[in-house]
Amino acid sequence: MNTATLKWLTRCLGASCAMGALVLVGELQAQDFTYTNTNGTITITGYTGPGGDVAIPAAIDGLPVTGIGDSAFYGLTNLTGITIPASVTNLGDAAFAACVNLAHLAIGKGITTIKGGYEQGYDKATWGTFMWCSSLTRLAIPDNVTKIGDGITHLGGALGAFYGCSGLTNVTIGKGLAYLGAGAFNYCNNLAGVYFQGNAPTLGIDYFGEDSFHPDELVTLYYLPGTTGWSSTYAGRPTKLWNPQAQTTDGSFGVRQNQFGFNIAGTPDIPLVIEASAALAPASWIPLHTCTLTNGLFYFSDPQWTNYSARFYRIRSP
Repeated sequence: MNTATLKWLTRCLGASCAMGALVLVGELQAQDFTYTNTNGTITITGYTGPGGDVAIPAAIDGLPVTGIGDSAFYGLTNLTGITIPASVTNLGDAAFAACVNLAHLAIGKGITTIKGGYEQGYDKATWGTFMWCSSLTRLAIPDNVTKIGDGITHLGGALGAFYGCSGLTNVTIGKGLAYLGAGAFNYCNNLAGVYFQGNAPTLGIDYFGEDSFHPDELVTLYYLPGTTGWSSTYAGRPTKLWNPQAQTTDGSFGVRQNQFGFNIAGTPDIPLVIEASAALAPASWIPLHTCTLTNGLFYFSDPQWTNYSARFYRIRSP
């Protein structure tokens, strides 16, 4: 049974506006979403629900949800989390811009491009897809995203995809990213670390040059061993090889003073988190210690190891 109800909107189109003509445009609504149906695929155009953590449906009335339209969730202050399913392949310009309480974001495996921004009108600003989402603190961009588009150049720098996300402290970028647009992380003033898992992406260039982290003076960019294209700086910011390794063959490995421990060696001053799990299940890992490899070496010990019949350890970025 089709539960959608028809909602008619009036829109003035093209040259008809000068003639005072009104054109009726059909928009559907199901549950908390308004949407359009184009050739059997659904694009969400708006949200009317109570907010909180919202999961975009993979299908509506049996049809796949493949798009989130321009400005679909723009400025919704009641939105605290969003999960985008794998069915969605297109994110519109400004789709989640100015959602200032959005704290949790899960980008689906169908997304390959995150747009940088667009011109809404001569008297309005330009907005990237997640611009001004100031409650985001951590961000993971999955491997399937290959491009973060250029923002539009404005006084003070390009207004890109995550421009003004002032709460961001850590970003992990998957190994698939090939292009990082101008303005992508401009004015993310608390951004401390960006962890690249792949080769150095091609940088977007605007009037200000390589302008993807302006003026994020705190941020250091980290890259993995075996990846290419990196130098001592990238987009004007310092880079470091992120290469911590547990030392299993030196005298530190094993039980000391009734505590199991080991040395961790790597590039000096890189940050890391040590986690443990008793079962290797994805949800079973718990953080035990956060530190920086001062002078490139740190000794970790676990006084609780005797409480477990087996315990596994791993090192990850913050």
